[in-house]
Amino acid sequence: MKNQVFNPYLPLNEYVPDGEPHLFDGRVYIYGSHDVANGNKYCEGHYVTWSAPENDLTDWRYEGIIYRRDQDPSNADDKMQLWAPDVTRGPDGRYYLYYCFSFYPEIGVAVSDSPAGPFEFYGHVKYPAQIEGGKTLQEFMPFDPAVLTDDDGRVYLYYGFAPAGEKKMNLPDIDPALIPKEHRGMLELLSRIKFGENGMVAELEPDMITLKAVPQVCIPGGNHTAGTGFEDHGFFEASSIRKVGAKYYFVYSSQKSHELCYAVSDQPMTGYVFGGTVVSNGDIGYQGRKTTINVLGNNHGGMVCANGQWYIFYHRQTNGTEYSRQGCAEPITIAADGSIRQVEITSCGLNREPLAGKGIYPASIACHLTCPLTQSTINYQNPVMRQMVRITAEQDGDEQYITNIQDQTTIGYKYFNCAGLRRIALSIRGQFQGTLAVTLDDAGTKKAGQSNVKFNSNEWQTIICEVKVPDGKQAIYLNMSGQGSMDLHTIELV
Repeated sequence: MKNQVFNPYLPLNEYVPDGEPHLFDGRVYIYGSHDVANGNKYCEGHYVTWSAPENDLTDWRYEGIIYRRDQDPSNADDKMQLWAPDVTRGPDGRYYLYYCFSFYPEIGVAVSDSPAGPFEFYGHVKYPAQIEGGKTLQEFMPFDPAVLTDDDGRVYLYYGFAPAGEKKMNLPDIDPALIPKEHRGMLELLSRIKFGENGMVAELEPDMITLKAVPQVCIPGGNHTAGTGFEDHGFFEASSIRKVGAKYYFVYSSQKSHELCYAVSDQPMTGYVFGGTVVSNGDIGYQGRKTTINVLGNNHGGMVCANGQWYIFYHRQTNGTEYSRQGCAEPITIAADGSIRQVEITSCGLNREPLAGKGIYPASIACHLTCPLTQSTINYQNPVMRQMVRITAEQDGDEQYITNIQDQTTIGYKYFNCAGLRRIALSIRGQFQGTLAVTLDDAGTKKAGQSNVKFNSNEWQTIICEVKVPDGKQAIYLNMSGQGSMDLHTIELV
């Protein structure tokens, strides 16, 4: 069997959300945040990168840590987390990494001679001396930077954080005397921060760090979409920019948070027209779908063309929180008129074709994961999130599986290239008594097999369901009904 790749495309013990893919010298490099398994906050790791040959996106190589949190003088005490970055090759041929920290109002810049790093601190994006006295950029919430070096060598910086209805940080009302001295400066600064209300853009000087002028609105935020064409899909966060031919494609997370939308313009800074949704990490909107097929959560990613095929990178949530996110990707098509149709989330992703209909697969590559408790809105403060079926990991993060499988749970995989598939074997543990029905659709109407299930064991064991699956491209859904709860480690197609 030839090498395959599935979603998530990196090893299952790796958590790189907010993925910005870039093609440099024949390799696709992924730059993103760095979560951990069972994390307690966003982006607890240092920046790392992975890369793969553009003609073989099954062959991902770990390039190591490319930038540490404490390399920036503003975070010398290592108290803040590095959030979503972007990288561009500057006019001088060097590679520039743009990043932000935990709502701290600065955009940092690091530089390297190689796209694989390591990167060294370069400075903070700032105004020239004649504007704002040369201070660092603090307006409109410096956040989620994206950067583009255009064909003519001009460089553009995009950023912003625009939650509809909120204007300032909600900080606890605490007596300043009770706050440790080392934190007082940070909290005082945060208390003065005003969120932006739109997606912003500015041109940089050739030094890659100095603004040419005051930033301007690029994409309207949720409070400013009336009559713009961006209604219900206003800018929230997650700026990403690509040039496709003579057009500029701005990808961003909308006010819905779970979806990545795009806008197109003939110019890098102005004139953007809403295009549509590219992907939702719950498939909401795909072919009119209104109910989620997976736990929803924030989303961030970008586009890349590798070996003639365009892809959209995005991320999914695991562990019942927003703090353990993993990168996924899907092929997309840019039509002759420049439009992009929303794509469905799948298990096969970068494989570009269905996975082989024989063999053992990790259960956690499921792209459909629902139970009666699955939320149709994002609310990670709700303790129910920990009770629903979810992808999780052992405490050390090395073993990943699906847990809390219960009555009316549906687990789906799209797609397999089936040929004579007659048995499905599941590695399971827990206490459960009921029925496993295998279907070819999420509605459960196209039945392929059914088995009675009864077990009580904390050790992994195998159950087998006899099936009759037509040859060709097929989705496989596991539908559980009964009493108890179980975990699923692997699924084997025989």
